[in-house]
Amino acid sequence: MPQALDAILESFHRAGQGHVFAFADRLGPEARARLVAEASEVDLAELDRLVSTLVRSSGAQSVDLEGLLPAPYERLPGNGGDAAAWAKARAAGEAALRAGRVAAFTVAGGQGTRLGYDGPKGTFPVTPVRRCSLFQVFAEKLRAAGLHYDRPIHWFIMTSHQNHAATEAFFLENGHFGLDPSRVHFFRQGRMPAVDFSGKILLETQGSLALSPDGHGGSLRALARSGALDLMQEEGIDTLSYFQVDNPLVRSIDPAFIGWHLLRGSEMSSKMVPKAYPEEKLGHFCVQKGRLVVIEYSDLPMELQRERDTATGSLRYEAGSIAIHIIDREFVRRMAGGTGGLPFHRADKKIATVDASGAEVRPAKANGVKFELFVFDALPFARNPVVIETARADDFSPVKNAEGVDSPATCRADQMRQFGRWLAASGVPVPGDSTGLPDFSLEVSPLFGYDEETFREAWSRLDPKPDVADGLCLTTPSK
Repeated sequence: MPQALDAILESFHRAGQGHVFAFADRLGPEARARLVAEASEVDLAELDRLVSTLVRSSGAQSVDLEGLLPAPYERLPGNGGDAAAWAKARAAGEAALRAGRVAAFTVAGGQGTRLGYDGPKGTFPVTPVRRCSLFQVFAEKLRAAGLHYDRPIHWFIMTSHQNHAATEAFFLENGHFGLDPSRVHFFRQGRMPAVDFSGKILLETQGSLALSPDGHGGSLRALARSGALDLMQEEGIDTLSYFQVDNPLVRSIDPAFIGWHLLRGSEMSSKMVPKAYPEEKLGHFCVQKGRLVVIEYSDLPMELQRERDTATGSLRYEAGSIAIHIIDREFVRRMAGGTGGLPFHRADKKIATVDASGAEVRPAKANGVKFELFVFDALPFARNPVVIETARADDFSPVKNAEGVDSPATCRADQMRQFGRWLAASGVPVPGDSTGLPDFSLEVSPLFGYDEETFREAWSRLDPKPDVADGLCLTTPSK
């Protein structure tokens, strides 16, 4: 139950934030109730600490680079890694999947605004032929993995206040894409109030706070607060496969990755790709004072980003972070509790607000501060963190921009390149350009094959084989 109005008013006045209710008398009963509900989300003690440390101070968040070294990682067998160790890891991951210990977790709070799309980003059509949504791609991958390992997989999806209802409706309209609805769990991301440069909470309108999602790191708090961790414990799930909604190429259930995590006794493990070039906008896996950290591309001096290994010629800080993790359930619980969890980061933004008279203000420059949590900031607190290499072409092609790099066009092309490689590995010639992009339209549902091995098995069972000359779309379930 929300706190009584007078109690909330008193607490905000004591905290020096009573102006939040300056226009309450102008609001109708429903609008006033919404304002009170929003105010009840705010942890005033936490906000006061953040204002003191991130706003009223100089505001500069300098990054300590003392003692920084490139992080070690487990190389793929094709790049010099230990093939036997990878095989052992895969076997361990497959055993965990058959035992029902693994769930998928998707961070899906974003809208498709940057793509020129009106709706939750997960509903954006992304595949080359069927134009399936991001959510459908992931759902089919999870269905396929559940069939392959004879154990249906729970799927936890973190939405935002902005897109929660639309996301749930989308799944209902599409029959949860064949998944058991009781194994698909939605919960909202937390929000934080924006403040001005003196630390006062900004109002977006006379009857609403300027609230924004608390960053992808807020997913850990949201898992705990929503009851998801307790449900996992009841279901015997102790391992979470974490990925973001904008990357349809992701191996959302990767047994080798899971196995590395479990065999090393890791609390949080990560995938990396070698950076394509020094200026690529990926965070860097590093070691500092014996702990694994991620240093943002904007925080690592360019001279370090351009350093090269004298022996190999490769970038010295080459391990790029792509927001794919395996996380231990109880580690999430520990990080979500108390005051010793993830640090907040300050972001100065242009924030729509109202002035003292209640008139709308659309600022031309930054007028306030938002607070965000980053999930990779949990890595220094994790026991035995592991970083493994993954092939960019098989795991990472995000959809972020309407055009150019990381756009729907580049992602569709990367999907077709992957499907073309699978066909070629199965003995089917695939004409294409110098980048491996097939000359014809090509799509493979994860239900037919979700990696090269499962594709090859499913293809071998087809009789007769389809003619690929005029394009190909394979959707038949592989089991």
